[in-house]
Amino acid sequence: MTKIVARHVRKVYYRRRESLTAIEDFSLEVREGEFVCIVGPSGCGKSTFLRILDRLYPQSSGEIVIHRHGQNGSRPATAMVFQESALFPWKNVLQNVAFGLKMRDVPRQEREEISRRFIDKVGLTRFISHYPHELSGGMKQRVNIARAFANDPEILLMDEPFANLDAQTRVILQEELLRIWEENRKTVVYVTHSIEEAILMGDRVVVMTAHPGRNKGAFDVEFKRPRSLEIKKSPVFSALEFAVWEMIKEEVAGSMEAGA
Repeated sequence: MTKIVARHVRKVYYRRRESLTAIEDFSLEVREGEFVCIVGPSGCGKSTFLRILDRLYPQSSGEIVIHRHGQNGSRPATAMVFQESALFPWKNVLQNVAFGLKMRDVPRQEREEISRRFIDKVGLTRFISHYPHELSGGMKQRVNIARAFANDPEILLMDEPFANLDAQTRVILQEELLRIWEENRKTVVYVTHSIEEAILMGDRVVVMTAHPGRNKGAFDVEFKRPRSLEIKKSPVFSALEFAVWEMIKEEVAGSMEAGA
């Protein structure tokens, strides 16, 4: 079943008398339960596309269709995990994770039970009463991930969630995210600069062109799930990583020349 359909999406930003086209004629279909990773050079519109899916930005033209399970509004269509921490500094870990559930009027006992379950899944039970300023960068992203899953969206949107973390923390959180995702196989659209990360995480890797962003091509990732970092040792992994790079390197060079 198709979950997301984007047809000929275009996004133009206007500043005074100038216009900037971020995305041009971008089309993509994502299946129910599919983990799709989008890669491309800086400034190609990857993050803009996620924000359009999340209804934070309107598209200038084209069509976005999200096929919902139900129309009663009991579950949100999407939840976003940003690169930067999006936690409320005046709320502790439990309160931050429970925030979306509270906004949906989930009874207090139920929302705390759900939140505690996901806090435990990301290994932060000991820090449940801590505030964001008392947490490391990796811990903050664990809270962001727990909050997104706890709110039970139909689609999870992730905008380079581990980009600001050190290499060791990033590896740990990649594995944690895959483990949690395996439990329910939510539909995920995941933006990353890392080809290696895209192949490790995704069922499919979509390559965007340099500005303005278009869909240049896609690669199926056929490693079985559940996955671990062991797949990086495979010659097939290396070959796929090289193939994606071959498609993207021209776009990266063009983006650098344009000063993106």
